[in-house]
Amino acid sequence: SVADNGIGITDDFIDKIFEPKFTTKTSGMGLGLGMVKNIVETYNGSIDFTSQPGKGTVFTVIFPREQPTNN
Repeated sequence: SVADNGIGITDDFIDKIFEPKFTTKTSGMGLGLGMVKNIVETYNGSIDFTSQPGKGTVFTVIFPREQPTNN
């Protein structure tokens, strides 16, 4: 997990946060979280977040454990 104590994510943006080119900043391209989600899902993982406006956001990435192979 990665946490911050920033402004948080408002309800208006929750459904857009992983969309390519979505940003609330005046500079930047809005590619970061979309790319992270793509990479995580490529490796059968998941990414989720919880946020409290005015308090911060916590992103959690989960990858499946690799099953041991019997050779």
